[in-house]
Amino acid sequence: MQDRWDDGEAARFDGAVGACVYGSRLIGREPTLVLHGGGNTSVKAPWEDVTGATIDALYVKGSGWDLATIRAPGFAPLPLQRLRDLAALDELSDPAMMRELSAARLDPAAPAPSVEALLHAVLPHVAIQHSHADTILALTNLDDGEQRVRELYGDRVLYVPYVMPGFDLAKAVGERWEGEGRDDLLGMVLLNHGLFTFGASTKAAYQAHVELITLAEQELERSAPLRVPATDPLPPADPIELADLRRELSRVADRPMVVRRHTGPAARALAQHPDRERITQQGPLTPDHVIRTKRRPLLGRDVDAFADAYREEFARFEHRGRTELAMLDPCPRVVLDDHLGMLTVGPSAKDAAIAADIYHHTMDVLLRAEALGGYRALDPEHYFDLEYWDLEQAKLRRAGPPKPLTGEVALVTGAASGIGRACCDALLDRGAAVIGVDVAPQVVDAFDGPSWLGVAADLTDQAALDEVIRAGVDRFGGVDLAVIAAGVFGATTPIAELDRDAWRSVQAINLDATAAILAAVHPLLGRAPRDGRVVLIGSKNVDAPGPGAAAYSASKAGATQLARVAALEWASDRIRVNVVHPDAVFDTALWTDERLAERAERYGLSVEAYKRRNLLGTEVRSADVARVVTDLLDPAYHATTGAQVPIDGGSDRVV
Repeated sequence: MQDRWDDGEAARFDGAVGACVYGSRLIGREPTLVLHGGGNTSVKAPWEDVTGATIDALYVKGSGWDLATIRAPGFAPLPLQRLRDLAALDELSDPAMMRELSAARLDPAAPAPSVEALLHAVLPHVAIQHSHADTILALTNLDDGEQRVRELYGDRVLYVPYVMPGFDLAKAVGERWEGEGRDDLLGMVLLNHGLFTFGASTKAAYQAHVELITLAEQELERSAPLRVPATDPLPPADPIELADLRRELSRVADRPMVVRRHTGPAARALAQHPDRERITQQGPLTPDHVIRTKRRPLLGRDVDAFADAYREEFARFEHRGRTELAMLDPCPRVVLDDHLGMLTVGPSAKDAAIAADIYHHTMDVLLRAEALGGYRALDPEHYFDLEYWDLEQAKLRRAGPPKPLTGEVALVTGAASGIGRACCDALLDRGAAVIGVDVAPQVVDAFDGPSWLGVAADLTDQAALDEVIRAGVDRFGGVDLAVIAAGVFGATTPIAELDRDAWRSVQAINLDATAAILAAVHPLLGRAPRDGRVVLIGSKNVDAPGPGAAAYSASKAGATQLARVAALEWASDRIRVNVVHPDAVFDTALWTDERLAERAERYGLSVEAYKRRNLLGTEVRSADVARVVTDLLDPAYHATTGAQVPIDGGSDRVV
């Protein structure tokens, strides 16, 4: 592990808490140390109240803050003596502990304190850094794990068997410290969980972390260098096959799930490993991962068998914070299949990506542990203990209810600009994962984050369309929603002067590609966990064509007829198909400044007046159209199909 502490950079952060912020970010930016909420940091420093009195305080990372980006407000200040008094009690339930920690905050606006606050309080050192380092997990998830780390670190470290975070862990560490603790200890290994390091300052605690992790890295490189078994590349997956599996996973979860495929060397090696059942079915690297990955992955594709076994296993264990069986979530979060590789599963694309991040690290540790004598996880009750621990469930609930389209996948064409881009924005905002397609290359980076896949492709090319579908289903598992917004206007030309090639170009994009897209997405829409939906972007020109727009008007009329036929044919598949007819939406690629000025001049109006040339005297923007589109895709419109909805401010030529 590289020591990244920079005194000049650290000086930009104010005081002891500022140094803790800096050190926390250094820890949080190392993926091999901390992933998605793992790890914790603290510093003991004075708190000055409004009277000028000072209180010895513990500033501990607040719940919900990411170490990689944490700021000073992310640390909850707590009176140190009060925490030590709580830790001295004979017993304290988890809800009572969190209530006491919340009430003890010296700043009521501070975040909820970490569940490990009492542990940080009982340790006598000024600064503490904590991570779930891959190297520590690799060394301690073994039959002889404690012996290995004792041989590595000797008497410079305190060794504690795994105890679930909270009051019990603080109690266990406090008792162990009374018997074995010393001021010169560099840190503490919590077996099957991670590393704590101490110091008189955050810099000292951080550098102790660097020293101990580096020793572990060197030992692993000597005794068990990571070697991924060679396997042949996996063939492309059949999108229908993946969509069928996603539908089964969503059924068991009782909500739409996003499924992401991974075919890298480690995924292939573990999915095809001859001893994969023994290696993968014991448990994750640390119980803290179970909330994201479940205790074990599904091997193969029998989703119902996994769910039944999960329910039976859960019923065998009594544990703290036990949930109602009706709330049980028996859907796997990781699937290993010898033909598909690894699939990660989540209620959203972000959740599926987090499960992937964690399990990629897990795979490396599992493969390395084989060289050390074989992986050995904790007993199963520890994992169910944490997965349904009331404090973990409360943390998830604080995120609020899911957005209406969470877990669903949308395909949007014409996504680089105008109405298509606005639809992507609105769908992402409502929680959907979005496959955005456009011939313009800037579509790739139009949005970022795990819920976005931008693909540059010409959808008049069937091979390109097939590849878009394959890439989208590999990324998200299926297609539930389709918005066909790609279109061109073409040159303004009287019918008598029509150019045959120009005519065909407009039809190819606006009509032929629409038919091809509908045909391609139909089998996926029919497998949507919450029924498929389509919205086609039509035009006012369908009902009120304009002179010189024969090619455009005919293509949009034809596409509208296609949508009407699809609504008739696909109703039995529970796929809804509707059309939105915008007009005078001027923030799109169809309208250049020159064309807008020319049209305004033709009507003897200013450009601004021309934009509002409708019955309501309002300007219609792409975002207005996108809101109508996403409303029609919302489950609230479950009984609407075959509709044609104008959004044009009211047209006297149509009304």
